[in-house]
Amino acid sequence: MLSPRRVKYRKTQKGKMKGNSQRGNQLAYGTFGIKSLEESFITARQIEAARIAATRYMKREGQLWIKIFPDKPITKKPAEVRMGKGKGAPEYWVAAVKPGRILFEVGGVPLEVATEALRLAAQKLPVKTKFVVARDFQN
Repeated sequence: MLSPRRVKYRKTQKGKMKGNSQRGNQLAYGTFGIKSLEESFITARQIEAARIAATRYMKREGQLWIKIFPDKPITKKPAEVRMGKGKGAPEYWVAAVKPGRILFEVGGVPLEVATEALRLAAQKLPVKTKFVVARDFQN
């Protein structure tokens, strides 16, 4: 079995995503949220699909905060293009997410509604998530 320190990373120029999230790892606005348990690139389309799923279930009551923003461009060269001639054009945008990062927050709705709304949102995302509740929450 490999020890945690001997994890191999792909040798690419895309940057490393080692370690846990240092920022955005606690609830800031809402009472409930979903927290990432693994690292991944989350595309703008996946974020939007999760947002729509959650707001539809909440029937536009309460409030939803998206705590991640896709600010990293992923480039791609067109098909059947020879090597060289510079870098490809941006294809889509991603948010680099580390473990522990709060992805979405919800407030102003009951616990049952928030749980189901965030479960539906989490299904649209490529990472395992965990439902979190604010410390000062009373039933």
